[in-house]
Amino acid sequence: MTKIAIITSSIRPNRISIQAAEWIKAQADQRGDAEYEIVDIASYNLPVWDGAPGAEAPNEQGKAFSAKIAEFDGFVFVVSEYNHGISGALKNALDYLQPELHNKAAGFASYGSAMGVRAVENLRVVLSEAQVAHVRNAAQFSLFTDIENFSTFKPSEMGAASLAPMLDQLIVWTKAMEAVRAGQFALEGANA
Repeated sequence: MTKIAIITSSIRPNRISIQAAEWIKAQADQRGDAEYEIVDIASYNLPVWDGAPGAEAPNEQGKAFSAKIAEFDGFVFVVSEYNHGISGALKNALDYLQPELHNKAAGFASYGSAMGVRAVENLRVVLSEAQVAHVRNAAQFSLFTDIENFSTFKPSEMGAASLAPMLDQLIVWTKAMEAVRAGQFALEGANA
């Protein structure tokens, strides 16, 4: 069965991303179209990446994280917006990965004062460099209507309704990228 990781983006003690990830998993599990699993970047205690670009992880935490991500066919990134971009913790985690992401698909569930859209656009650029096919639709949540007292994830009807279209696209793209990885389509060029 297709395996989708729901990846958190924050390592802060009272973060919302783990709450959002748990809600997303509960909704996604009801679909029956993939096996969904939360990957909490905070649990890996990743040191700041200091390896060469594209090098193997220089520490045990990074090796464990890399091995876990390699298990998946696609990803839902739970994107918290920090200063109009992705969190430093998420960028650092992504720096540990390259081939583990290649030719896989990603979708986004974002939150922030502007629903996290600026962070998603930032993440799209990073994932494009990692050869990840990212879907257009995104689940978007507002700090003002979907997060009670700025601390508890409680999606509004509108926020909740944005999840299914993203997952619908993600499943299709993930299956297409499985065919690419299986060699059903020839990739040409230096980075294929």
